[in-house]
Amino acid sequence: MDDPLLDRHGEALDLFTDRVHAVGADQWRAGTPCAEWSVRDLVNHLTSEQLWVPPLVSEGRTMAEVGDAFDGDVLGDDPVATWDRAAAAARAAFAERGALDRTVRLSYGVTPVAAYCSQMVLDAVVHTWDLSRGIGVNERLPKPLVDFALKEVEPYAGSLSGSGLFDSPLEPPPGAGAQTRLLAMLGRESGPSAG
Repeated sequence: MDDPLLDRHGEALDLFTDRVHAVGADQWRAGTPCAEWSVRDLVNHLTSEQLWVPPLVSEGRTMAEVGDAFDGDVLGDDPVATWDRAAAAARAAFAERGALDRTVRLSYGVTPVAAYCSQMVLDAVVHTWDLSRGIGVNERLPKPLVDFALKEVEPYAGSLSGSGLFDSPLEPPPGAGAQTRLLAMLGRESGPSAG
């Protein structure tokens, strides 16, 4: 299926997957730019997010019906394999025929699946940077994903810190590139290597 949104979603999952596979055995407890989250906590968060997709998108279930199934540690003894399975299932759910034309019932109300997928792309892109910094690998994000994430988050970036899930936006330096501006919107100090 040739759909720009599904293309970006797949690219974002592939990017995060690459970083998950790069986590060293001694790095799962390392810190990340996400306050109070270790590398394992961060991967657990993204894995849990993927696990929600099939019940919401494919099965049409509500968050209440799913309940606390994906609370706590979902990674088990093999975090990499668990991530791989969850990402593959989420990718398949969004790619089902007609899936992007459906709606899902999220915590803030009925939402088009296409909007939900866009939010998931943003989440994966930004957390790829967090994970990259946490494990000390290349922090450069692909331009098409950065541009997509910027377009997605700009309309509501100012309200994110009120959710308690994001730090307050930062002022990017003059002439900052798209990646630095994206990270600053989400309260992240990227430093000179992020561009």
